[in-house]
Amino acid sequence: MIGNPALISDRIKVSFEFFPPKTREHEGALWHTIERLADLRPDFVSVTYGASGSTQDRTLAMLRRLAQRTQLAAAGHLTCVGKSRAEVDAVARDYAAAGIDRIVALRGDPPAGAGSYSPHPDGYRDAADLVAGLTRIGAFDISVAAYPEGHPESPSLSTDLDNLKRKLDAGARRAITQFFFEPETYLRFMERARTAGITAPIVPGILPVTNFKTVQDFAQRCGTRIPAWLARTFEGLDEDPATRELIAATVAVDLCLKLQAQGVTDFHIYTLNRAELTLAICHMLGLRSGVSRRRQRGPGEDAAERATSA
Repeated sequence: MIGNPALISDRIKVSFEFFPPKTREHEGALWHTIERLADLRPDFVSVTYGASGSTQDRTLAMLRRLAQRTQLAAAGHLTCVGKSRAEVDAVARDYAAAGIDRIVALRGDPPAGAGSYSPHPDGYRDAADLVAGLTRIGAFDISVAAYPEGHPESPSLSTDLDNLKRKLDAGARRAITQFFFEPETYLRFMERARTAGITAPIVPGILPVTNFKTVQDFAQRCGTRIPAWLARTFEGLDEDPATRELIAATVAVDLCLKLQAQGVTDFHIYTLNRAELTLAICHMLGLRSGVSRRRQRGPGEDAAERATSA
């Protein structure tokens, strides 16, 4: 199924998304995950930011630690829900002061029970307005969200594409998609986006299905369709996490390879802070850690690299 890993890995780049830990125990597990995944040399890693900045302090603390303890390029998520422009700008400046020059700029979802989104009276109107504001603060590398099946609040797919174009025209360099489960979903979206004049990279977001009920909840909130075959695949596995994880890796890799066959080379993996599952996916895509890559070298390659870098 996976072809020649050596050839596949030459054409594939990955980035990873983490969420900030809630407890000291979770923090230890997260750093175990980061340490295991860092050696895969991801293009960048991102750290999420809760509704109304509910994880603001933990997100910033994690970004600072990433900058201090690793060589990873880190991106902080930033939303404009429930905060004034001055408050949002202060967070962006905190990111910059911590050495973080990448931001994933999102409108953000309203807090639970708050109903529909309403901008702060003194805040950014939406993600496009936020991107424009961030470009005035510093030279951030900005990513934004894209919705292959349309944002659930958008009246139409064309309106949603217009909004994506506004965000990119405001200064974002790339978009990262909401998760989806069939390659045709992304490919049809890309065709519409290119027809609409969107030329920026749009990186597919890949979500491994570790818990089918949880994914159903995610999908309902963000408007992602769950195909019938996926439901059948995970049927009867609620009490069998080991089998679920094996299948989750296989399904995710199959999606990536089908997209790669159509010329897609970059993938953003929603890790759910789980090292082993993400490692398994990357391994099946042919990506290897630095240690593994060194073991695979020919006899004279290490010496040649040292001579080149001297």
